[in-house]
Amino acid sequence: MSSPNPQVRAARNQSTGAVARGPVVAVTGAASGVGALLTARLAASDEVKRVLAIDERRGECTAAQWHLLDVRDPAIADRLRGADVVVHLALDLDLETDATARTAYNVRGTQTVLTAAAAAGVHRVVLCTSAMVYGALPDNELPLSEDAELRATAEATGVGDLLEIERLARRAPRAHPGLNVTVVRPAVLVGGTDTALTRYFESPRLLVVAGSRPAWQFCHVEDLCTALEYAALEKVDGELAVGCDGWLEQEEVEELSGIRRMELPSAVALGAAARLHRIGLTPSPAGDLAYTMYPWVVSGSQLHDAGWRPKYTNEEVLAELLEEVAGRHTVAGRRLGRKDATAAGAAGATVALLGAAAVVRRARKARRRI
Repeated sequence: MSSPNPQVRAARNQSTGAVARGPVVAVTGAASGVGALLTARLAASDEVKRVLAIDERRGECTAAQWHLLDVRDPAIADRLRGADVVVHLALDLDLETDATARTAYNVRGTQTVLTAAAAAGVHRVVLCTSAMVYGALPDNELPLSEDAELRATAEATGVGDLLEIERLARRAPRAHPGLNVTVVRPAVLVGGTDTALTRYFESPRLLVVAGSRPAWQFCHVEDLCTALEYAALEKVDGELAVGCDGWLEQEEVEELSGIRRMELPSAVALGAAARLHRIGLTPSPAGDLAYTMYPWVVSGSQLHDAGWRPKYTNEEVLAELLEEVAGRHTVAGRRLGRKDATAAGAAGATVALLGAAAVVRRARKARRRI
């Protein structure tokens, strides 16, 4: 078992000269976010022999062996020699990044890592995408099984990149015999994250599209790290979904959060979302709105069968998310006052407010012409 404090365990192992038996694990994107948390956790584990940390800058984990380079650099193959497993977390999912540049980085980086891993003799690569790849659709089962068809489209932020990464994952074992590829798909990720879906909760009103059936499932970053550790240690493989057990209905979210809803017809919400994104007022396309309208809850059965359990409940993660976003009122990256602010991303209540205002203005103009 790993220590509850990975950095303390790593320091103790280093000071005593303890050498763990187990795989050598390389982590890309190791300097920040989930990559930094996982690097520290693996470095502290008795089940990991050594951690190779790869990023464009050095992170805080002193127990890891650092290599500083861009994951798109073919020279990464030399840095991976001696690794048994690679966990690839160097992805750019920033809402403000230019979409073309983001796709070029994410897809090219994944292609390079898979090819370099095979060339270096690595036998397993773990990729992290999102449960968003299943798509948010009104006829989705609750919950979705991990082998459910991936029915998402490229209309939501970053989802096109994630679908391409999924395709690369499925092709890699055929292109590189002997290379095992595991894909981990978290639900709405919370814990120091900034996504279209976390920004949904930065609003004084939660946008609800009339006739929709939202179901909310969260994944704490610490639970994602333990799931990635399971995959890196070969305790589970294949295509894995990870999140809290069960889900919350929209009414439960509103009751727990204390945030009231603003309900709009689908045509108004989607139309406003598309217009605001087209003119650059919000960073999220209208496709993000589907993930607040329809369910995309996952079962996580494979991880459960392997003995993994989430530490956090949906209620606990929602409470942490609300604490993180308290006081934030963001539109297209700009902080606004409460009366003007709605949520940026997921076409949140900003769309509701401005879309509703546009409809009212059109209606008033129409009445004046009569």
